Amino acid sequence: MAGSQDFAADPRNANLKVWLNGTLVPKDEAKVSIFDAGFVLGDGVWEGLRLHKGALLFLDAHIERLYQGAKDIALDLGLTRDEMVAALHATCAANGMETGAHLRLMATRGVKKAVNQDPRNALGAATIVIVAEYKEPSPEIVTQGLNVVTSSIRCTPADMFDMRLNSHSRLPLIRALLDVIPRGGDEALMLDPGGSVSSCNATNFFWVKDGEVRTSTGEFCFNGVTRGNVIRLCDANGIPVKLDFFPLRDVHAADEAFVTGTFGGITPVRAVDDHVMPAGTPGPVTTQLRTLYDALKEAQALYAQLRAGP
Repeated sequence: MAGSQDFAADPRNANLKVWLNGTLVPKDEAKVSIFDAGFVLGDGVWEGLRLHKGALLFLDAHIERLYQGAKDIALDLGLTRDEMVAALHATCAANGMETGAHLRLMATRGVKKAVNQDPRNALGAATIVIVAEYKEPSPEIVTQGLNVVTSSIRCTPADMFDMRLNSHSRLPLIRALLDVIPRGGDEALMLDPGGSVSSCNATNFFWVKDGEVRTSTGEFCFNGVTRGNVIRLCDANGIPVKLDFFPLRDVHAADEAFVTGTFGGITPVRAVDDHVMPAGTPGPVTTQLRTLYDALKEAQALYAQLRAGP
C-alpha cells in the first residue's frame, strides 16, 4: 500500500544541510526547542515546493500563500519575501541540488516562555526551517493508481478549522487517513459538513464524467497551487470543468479520477470505495492533463532561467 506521497529512498539525502533560522546546519544537528510553538501546539504555517531543472516551480504562488497564511494567524515571519526566496535558493545550493527535490518550508510562532496555548507568550522571533530532500514520486503510482476510501472524518468550514490554511496542525487529516487505512485506503476522501465531496486528506480530489472534470467549490478544501493550475489548464485547453457541491454517488459513477498536489503533481486514482474507474488508470483525460501539466512545468523552468539571466 502506498499513499499519494510515496517515494523511493535516495542515498543523497544522508548528508543534507538544513536552513535553520538563517544558518545552514547538518540535518542531524537541526533541532528546535521543546518550548517552540510548533512542537507544543502545531502553531505555524508551511509550504511544500518542487525544484525542477533549477526552478522552484510556481514560486510566486507558494510565497503568496505562505505570507497570507502567516497574516491570517498574526505571525511575523521576520523575513521579507525576497529574503525568504533567497533562503530557499541558498538551501538548494548548499545541497548541490538542481532538480528532483522537494522542499518543506516551515514557520512557527517560535519559542514560548511557557508551555501553553496563548500566542502572547511567544518570545517574539519566528522559527523558520527549510528542509530540501531528493524526492521523486513513485513511478508505480502512475500505472497502479491510488485506492481512495471515504472517511467518516469531515472537512471543516473556515470559522472552525480553515482547510485553506496550511497549518502545522494536521491531526484531523491524519485521523481521516487512519480511518481508511484498515479498509485498504491509500488516501482518504473527505466530505464537507453538508455531505458533499470536498478533499482528500493530503491532496485535492478531481474526477471525470463524460469528459467533464469535476471537483468541489474549494470552500472546504486545500487552497492547492496544483489544483488551481489544473483548473486553469482545463479552461485554457477546452476541457470542460465544473466546480460544485457534488454528492458522493457522483464520484462512485465516475469514469476516472485523480488527485493533485505539489509533490506528486497529478496522480491517478484506480478506485473509490471499491468502485473501479472504468476508463482505466490513468484515464484519457487524466493522461491529457498530466501531459499539459508537464509542459507547464517545463515552461516554468524555462521562465525561471530567463528571469535569472546569464
